Parts: sequence; C-alpha cells; structure tokens
Amino acid sequence: MIEAVIWDFGGVFTSSPFDAFARYERERGLPENLIRKINSTNHLENAWARFERSELDLDGFDAAFAAEARALGHNVPGRDIIPLLYGDFRPEMTEALRRIATRFKTGCITNNVASMQPESPGRSFYAVETMALFDHVIESSKVGIRKPDPRIYRMMCETLGVAPEACIYLDDLGGNLKPARAMGMTTIKVESAPQAIAELETATGMKLE
Repeated sequence: MIEAVIWDFGGVFTSSPFDAFARYERERGLPENLIRKINSTNHLENAWARFERSELDLDGFDAAFAAEARALGHNVPGRDIIPLLYGDFRPEMTEALRRIATRFKTGCITNNVASMQPESPGRSFYAVETMALFDHVIESSKVGIRKPDPRIYRMMCETLGVAPEACIYLDDLGGNLKPARAMGMTTIKVESAPQAIAELETATGMKLE
C-alpha cells in the first residue's frame, strides 16, 4: 500500500535543463552533449558532485568545472552552467502534488547548490508555492549528501516514517531512480508532465488533473 510520494524538483516541476545545455553548446560551437559528458564523468566526485554537496563554493566550482572541460579540449566556465539549470515551471505538476498531498505523505529530494536562487518573480512564486506543499524537503547542498547516494533516500523515508516499499519516487534521471527502485520504491521517470501524471494516476488511483 502506498503511503508516500517523493519527488525530485528540477526536471520534474520544471522543464529539463538539457534543452538549455544543448542551446548553449550550439551557440558556442561545442560538441553535442559536452556538458552532460562533463557532468557524467567521475559523476560521484567531479566538480558538479562536489558543488551539490557544498564541498566547493561558486569560485571553486567555476575553476574545477573549467578544468574538466579543458581536459576534454574545450573552454566552458563553470559559472556559465548555473543559469542553464533553471527550467520553466510546470503548473500541472504542482497541481498534481497538491492533490497527492491530500491523501499521501509527500517529500522532495533535490540535488542543488547553495547559489541556486529563483531568477524571476513568477518563478519564485511557483517555487515557494510548490515547496510549501511538501511535508519534508531534503537539499543536497544542506545535508552534504546527493543522489544517487542511497543514504539520502533512507533519510527521507525515516523522516516521513514510511518503508521504501510504501513509497513512489519521481525523478527525471534514470541514475537517480535506480537506488530508489533497488530499495523497493515504485519509480516513475519523468519525461513530460502528461506522461508523469498519467503514471502517477495509475500508481495512486487518484485523478490528478
């Protein structure tokens, strides 16, 4: 029996940053998927991983990411990457969360960095509105642990007082879903809002639109 629904934030309540990565690469004549390649190389200990655990400040990330890009033969300052992470909000996902919260415990596990702040009043409104609906939020930059480390999923389950088998977990990255699934959670890979909502309706038996 499902007792809790746990959500990622970026790429779930907002559009994926991958489109912004691709646009940046095209505009600068960089190889396709270069940024994703940098972020996936040594993914547990690279610049991005350390930044999300608050082991690097913005200056440190800027230098470390640039060094990783240079190792692949390209010039990409880390500071250029931060603005690319902000996608467009998906209000229908917030509405789904609002309805889910009437029947289930809710949590958010987000890999983020201390310097990430909403960039516009509209985006800030949606972020505050959405975050207020969760029973608990775990941010990698505050706890020093990031997905896909299994500890961060266990931390959420312990805080919500639920077993992993009683949870649904949504994320846009397959690598972050894998440990949740191994723990016994029902997982949903978010590829679009309509697709995710449809799968969540099936898993919960609720009407979410």
